[in-house]
Amino acid sequence: MATLRIAMAPGDGIGAEIMSATLELFRAAGVMEQVEFVPVEMGRSVFETGNTRGMTDEAIRTTEECGVLFKGPMETPKGSGGKSINVTARKMWNAFANLRHFMALPGVETVYTRAGIPVNFYIVRENIEDTYGGVEHRLSNDMIQCKRLISAPGSDQVSRFAFQTARRLGLKHVHCGHKANIMKMTDGLFLDRFRFAAKDFPEIQTADVIIDALCMNLVVKPQQYQMIVLPNLQGDIVSDLAAGLVGGLGFAPSANIGRHISIFEAVHGTAPDIVGRGIANPTALILSGLMMLRHIGLTGPAATVQNALFAALESGARTGDFGDAGKPALGTRDFAKAIMDRLGEKPRTVPASVGDGERPTFKKPERPAHQQVIRTFTNVVTHPVGCDVYLDTPLSPIAVADEMMRACEDTPFRLTLISNRGTQVWPTGSIYTECVDYYRVRFEMREGFRAGDFGQSRCIALLDKIAEKFTVCSYELLRVFDGVRGYSLAQGQ
Repeated sequence: MATLRIAMAPGDGIGAEIMSATLELFRAAGVMEQVEFVPVEMGRSVFETGNTRGMTDEAIRTTEECGVLFKGPMETPKGSGGKSINVTARKMWNAFANLRHFMALPGVETVYTRAGIPVNFYIVRENIEDTYGGVEHRLSNDMIQCKRLISAPGSDQVSRFAFQTARRLGLKHVHCGHKANIMKMTDGLFLDRFRFAAKDFPEIQTADVIIDALCMNLVVKPQQYQMIVLPNLQGDIVSDLAAGLVGGLGFAPSANIGRHISIFEAVHGTAPDIVGRGIANPTALILSGLMMLRHIGLTGPAATVQNALFAALESGARTGDFGDAGKPALGTRDFAKAIMDRLGEKPRTVPASVGDGERPTFKKPERPAHQQVIRTFTNVVTHPVGCDVYLDTPLSPIAVADEMMRACEDTPFRLTLISNRGTQVWPTGSIYTECVDYYRVRFEMREGFRAGDFGQSRCIALLDKIAEKFTVCSYELLRVFDGVRGYSLAQGQ
């Protein structure tokens, strides 16, 4: 009798076909003797009922009871309606680390395999924060904003996971990819927390690399990397670039790891043009499933299936989207059968050690009593020192400055900066800087005032005066944290 339940969502499009083939393979490898896959409703059919989460209440309940979700590709409503179910699931269940392994597979020819260049590295992507909060607002006729949110606890979680995984896998080098040269506070924090976590793993060498250089390096010399840790958006883009190095998303497994719930999925598309034809490639879902089996402790069956998959690929088994065109293309089920026929064999290339993990060791963590607040920095002394006020106005910078100087008369603040699209346009700037109808206006303490002399209420009072004549889109309190400025300068300031 199976000892562990796993929630299973087949997915949309080709999802049902590749999931069926994958589970059939797992059954042949003896996985079902230890695991029960419990079907749950997620995806397009749920969106079409008007449910904007894309998953039923029962699916949510079952996944939370199981602690592990195995899912096929899912369709995201375009333009309006629900948001990406993949992003929703990761964020709702706090699956904070996305782990992907990019490895050149036998029988999958790329420019790198033809050149004899080894490709074998991991990407760990922060999965919760960054622009994936989807916090967007229209601020004026011509300006729309998307907020980028990076937290110290979120950065700590993903960095520690990366180093723990690197240690478990025996990796010796971990890089942090970032854009801290431009986003000095958000990416700067991510990089600082990476370096802080690295102190507990002295046997692992670390380095950091700016994201644009990283993309070039991966194309030119991918063998120099073993593991790369990245913020969410950058990690998403680089993951797809990395998939291209090994043949495409059809060969890229994906795991989303959280403290309580983890998700293993195929991240390629739903391929509506080939649905029902039985020709879809199940390799990515099989590889994701192998990551799942190892996660729950079934390292033996995982190695057996991986060896059989590699042996089948070495023999020339292929679906129509890859491989030697001189050999017949197999349908989805026949491709899975070619793997099943080689269960027990070892490939010539990269055989996996079978080990002794024949029973699940996964123990679902205890359900939290309430939502947890995670913190890194505590007992920090903070004081307001001013505010940034964001205005919707078609006035020129000089006209805005005149109005703002009048507004801050007889207050603790002086006008110190006006910027437009992040570039300073007052008190200095270039006549060639074109402006849109959205300004940041910065007020800072006048001489004679010190941090701690007043609280936020004085900033709110100033904001109230400005709002009598202008549309205030948003407002940010400027503060110092243990005496360190907690806000950035403008371009050109």
